Amino acid sequence: MMVCQEEPLVNQISELYEKISNLESLKPSEDVNMLFTQLVHTCMPPNPIDVTKLPNQIQEMRSNLISLCGEAEGLLEKHYSSLLVSYDNPIDHFDIFPYYSNYLKLSLLEYNILTQHSTHAPKRVAFVGSGSLPLTSIVLALNHLCETQFDNYDNDPFANEMAARLVEPDPDLSVRMKFHTKDVMSVGKEELKEYDVVFLAALVGMNKEDKIKIIHHLAKNMAQGTTLMVRSAHGARAFLYPVVDPEDLCGFEVLSVFHPMDEVINSIVIARKAVDNDLSSSLYPIEWEQNHTQNISPLRLQSCKCLEIQPFNPLKYGNILGELASSGHQ
Repeated sequence: MMVCQEEPLVNQISELYEKISNLESLKPSEDVNMLFTQLVHTCMPPNPIDVTKLPNQIQEMRSNLISLCGEAEGLLEKHYSSLLVSYDNPIDHFDIFPYYSNYLKLSLLEYNILTQHSTHAPKRVAFVGSGSLPLTSIVLALNHLCETQFDNYDNDPFANEMAARLVEPDPDLSVRMKFHTKDVMSVGKEELKEYDVVFLAALVGMNKEDKIKIIHHLAKNMAQGTTLMVRSAHGARAFLYPVVDPEDLCGFEVLSVFHPMDEVINSIVIARKAVDNDLSSSLYPIEWEQNHTQNISPLRLQSCKCLEIQPFNPLKYGNILGELASSGHQ
């Protein structure tokens, strides 16, 4: 039985889920935009709800809703990426994307978080799950990390082709930004050890088990002392995106967790690859490795240390706005 404060919220989300799941298409349209905007506004206000404690039926609905959000975001990205590549220099026209200003603000927030825990700008960055409109990578490369090499990974060859065409006319970005059609689980130590920072997009690993497997893979293959930036969700926002808890990042030292209290939808977790463990061995118990598809929680090791959990501080970072669920959130 749900507690009283949760029931109205869950009912509202369930009603929107029914309408969204009955749409003929999730391609950008007036109805699609309206429903996803309503969904985000419903989930946005801070709420103490713990989605893991909701009934199984609601858990299933949440999982399906996250998948629908991901599909809608992908279609929105492809739509605008196709429009942008028709220009001689697409970068000059990014403002036609309705949520471009949100990317500018979110990228600034993530840059500020990164610099809080770094002494120098990274030489090489990997962005896992870049999509056909990789605005986070592009904005960081243009505005904040102006000498950094960016390697973008996505398992969709069409998305990578579209993304590469966006930066191709720019003489600087076309050299500094590369696009790789690979599943992150096939990216090995020889590649991952080259990066100072790895960004993990919110919708890479659509459920808890897949997300933990990916984090486990990164922990085994990233270089010691390098940085992992993970997007997560908190409270009712967990109906839009998968949740990554600090204890999920075994093999990493969690430095900070930022839970926004305003329009920024995703929480941001920054962690450092642990240096005091033999990470060539399994980070999880054998029982979990053998049963990872059965929703068995892994043993939490000492390296899963969270130093601080911080609410969003608007005075420190300015009025940062996060992408709406329909914005193609990178």
